[in-house]
Order: sequence, then C-alpha cells, then structure tokens
Amino acid sequence: MYVCVCNAVTESHIGEAVAEGCRSMRELRERLGVGDCCGRCASCARRVMKEAIVPVPAAQEIHF
Repeated sequence: MYVCVCNAVTESHIGEAVAEGCRSMRELRERLGVGDCCGRCASCARRVMKEAIVPVPAAQEIHF
C-alpha cells in the first residue's frame, strides 16, 4: 500500500529502510522523502515504521 503518494513510497519501502537501520521520521524523510511535501503521510509513515521495528529479545541465560 502507498503511504506517501507524493513520493510514491510504499509500506515495503519503509520496511526496507527500517531493516537497513532507519529508526526515526527524520531518517525516513532523508532517505525516502516521506513527509517532505504535503505532510499528510507522516502519521501513517510513523505507524508503519514502528510496526516494522521488531524488538530484539533479551538474551536468555542458559542453565545447565
């Protein structure tokens, strides 16, 4: 689905950017142009970014 129509940015593009290290709207804007034009996509882009950031589980202690 398109998130930013102005710059033709899809959910997949945002997911790829997150996988490559983007963790803020500023980084998404710099990389993909999200929110640079009319700004209507910002809240949706933020939500998609947060959903794409998968928390890394804490290392579990192994007991022998």
